[in-house]
Amino acid sequence: MSRKWITPSRVEGDASRQAHADMPSGTYEREISKEGFFGPAAFMHHRRPPTGWVNFEGPLRPRAFNLVELREGDASPWSAPRVLHNRATELRFWKLSSPMPALARNGDGDQLLFIHEGTGDLFCDYGHLDYEPGDDIMMPRGTMWRLAPNSPTSVLMVEATNSHYTLPDKGLLGPHAIFDPAMMDAPKIDDAFRAHQADDGETRVEIKKRGEVSVATYPYNPLDVVGWHGELSPVRLNVRHIRPIMSHRYHVPPSAHTTFLADRFVICTFAPRPFESDPGALKVPFFHNNDDYDEVLFYHAGDFFSRDNIDAGMMTFHPSGFTHGPHPKALKNMLTQTKPATDEYAVMIDTRDPLDIGESIGAVENTDYVNSWRTHD
Repeated sequence: MSRKWITPSRVEGDASRQAHADMPSGTYEREISKEGFFGPAAFMHHRRPPTGWVNFEGPLRPRAFNLVELREGDASPWSAPRVLHNRATELRFWKLSSPMPALARNGDGDQLLFIHEGTGDLFCDYGHLDYEPGDDIMMPRGTMWRLAPNSPTSVLMVEATNSHYTLPDKGLLGPHAIFDPAMMDAPKIDDAFRAHQADDGETRVEIKKRGEVSVATYPYNPLDVVGWHGELSPVRLNVRHIRPIMSHRYHVPPSAHTTFLADRFVICTFAPRPFESDPGALKVPFFHNNDDYDEVLFYHAGDFFSRDNIDAGMMTFHPSGFTHGPHPKALKNMLTQTKPATDEYAVMIDTRDPLDIGESIGAVENTDYVNSWRTHD
């Protein structure tokens, strides 16, 4: 049943009538909204930045993790450390430099592999795909697969636990906006796949189900299909093929950059785009209350204009319940930017349910991140 929100819309005091534009001089806008950016909202105009805390203690504090500092472990995705997790998803960061000795199969949900670094080959039930940095590779639940790197590889893994990945409804824009479905590649039964099949020795399949791993051993290579047909398969989409939505007069919300949906979370992709050019339009991410979703950002490449001291391979985690927004350095360019366009690639995961931090991830945490909003630092 659709909700009928209690929405008496009004303007009170000195306020703009348009979100994210024409704010009263010297003020900082803060959005309070329901259901992420899809429900009713109010826009407050503050004299000071809403993130001007001098101290922030407790489990709600914002966190940052430098995932590139994680050590390479076993060449199995199920050995990769969990960074964040809840009942609807788990995020792992996996490093490998040699081919997986076993096949992997996820019985818990669809699996997304975001390739942060490295090139190589993926072999699966359906055939062969090569991979490169910036690739999103979505594997349907139950797919058998293996990575064979040509160079050291780092992968952000996002599981849709007991769920499926789908595409967002693009509404008035139509299905070919942001990225055309024709840009998604499916695996091929090609010469590389047939060469992989020729290695027909004993093969282990590591199957993850309910968080535990079982191993089925075959006396042959079970990736032995000679053909298939249907509309279910892994797909590959590179971030450079995403053409982001933008407006020269309005800073669009993060939800406009949604790439994939699952039942209890969304995945968005931030790609280079022109800055807003209207003099009154906000040109940095707006302050907003994070009340309904936990927000995770993985920084892939480029100049991350809204965050200070953030490098590629880092991940920030903002639990729901507090206001967050751009760092003080970015605020200096709130209405006037020094360059024509953004230069960043990042992946955002917004979860409807609270996330827990992985058991061993504290070793790569930047505990000073909570202080990065201090204006006197």
